[in-house]
Amino acid sequence: MSLVGAYVALSKPLATVFPVFLLGWLRFGIGGVAMLSWIRKPAHEPALSSRTRWLVFLESFLGNFLFTLCMLAGVSLTSVVSAGVILSFIPAAVALLSRIFLKERIGWRIWAAVVFGGLGMLVLSLAQAQSGGASLPASAKSDDLAWLGNLLIFGAVLCEASYAVIGKRLTAVMGPKRISAVINLWGFVLMTPLGLYAGASFDFFAVPATMWLSLLFYGLAASVWTVWLWMTGLKSVPASRAGVFTVMLPVAAALVGVAVLGETFSPMQLLAFAMALAGLLLATLPAPEGSDPVRGLTP
Repeated sequence: MSLVGAYVALSKPLATVFPVFLLGWLRFGIGGVAMLSWIRKPAHEPALSSRTRWLVFLESFLGNFLFTLCMLAGVSLTSVVSAGVILSFIPAAVALLSRIFLKERIGWRIWAAVVFGGLGMLVLSLAQAQSGGASLPASAKSDDLAWLGNLLIFGAVLCEASYAVIGKRLTAVMGPKRISAVINLWGFVLMTPLGLYAGASFDFFAVPATMWLSLLFYGLAASVWTVWLWMTGLKSVPASRAGVFTVMLPVAAALVGVAVLGETFSPMQLLAFAMALAGLLLATLPAPEGSDPVRGLTP
C-alpha cells in the first residue's frame, strides 16, 4: 500500500503528458510483458474451475477497470475533501465484506484500527481543504452533480473492498504470481478499446525520455510489484486486517508529494498520519497472551 501511494503520487506528472486511458492501457501492457513467464499454470496448481475463472475476471474488472473509471469520473464531479472522506471508508468496507463473504470474525482491535484510520483520513481531508484543494470543478458547481461524484467515489470504495476479498479467495487456489499476471491480462483486454481510441491521435515522439522512464516504473509498480506483494500477503493475512493497511495509500502519496513534488506539509497532516499509523499498530502488534489478535477471542 505504501508503494501504491508512492506511484500514485509520482504518476501525477505522467497524467499531464499521457491521456488517462492511454496511460492505463500502457501500464497493463508493460505489466503483461514483464509477467509473461507468470501466466503459465504451475504443475502443482489445480485446473481452474468455472467459478474461479469468474472470480479472476471480477478481480480485474472491479479492482482494475471499474475502480479506475469510478475514481476518474467521481473526482471530476466532487471535491477533493469529499473524495478523501469517502475513500477513508475502504478499511471498514473490506472488514464488512470479509465478514459477509469470507465469514471472518472481526475483533475489537480491527474495528478500532478502522476507526483510527478513518479519523486520520478525515483530518487529512480537512488539511487539504485548508490548503485550498477542496474546490469543486466548474462543471460540478454549475450542474450540481456533486452527489453523483460522491456516489461514484463510493462505488470505487466498494470496488477496492471487493478486490481485497476476492483476492483472498483466489490465493487459496492460485499462486500470487499467476494471479498478478492473469488479472493484468484481463485489465489489458478491458482497457484496449479506450487505450487505442486515446492513442490514435497522440504524438508519441513528443514524449521526453524521462517520461518514458517514469512510465516504465509506473507500469512495473502498478501492475507487477504491488499486486504480487498484496496477493502474497493475503495468503497468510485475513482480508479484514489487510484492509487496515489501505490507509498507507494516502499517507505515502502525501509524503511523496512533499518529498519529491515540493508540496507543503502541515501539522494537521502530521496528526492524520499519526492516527493512521496508530490504527496499524493496534491491528498488527501481538495481542495479549491468551487472546486471538484478529478475532479478539480467547481460545
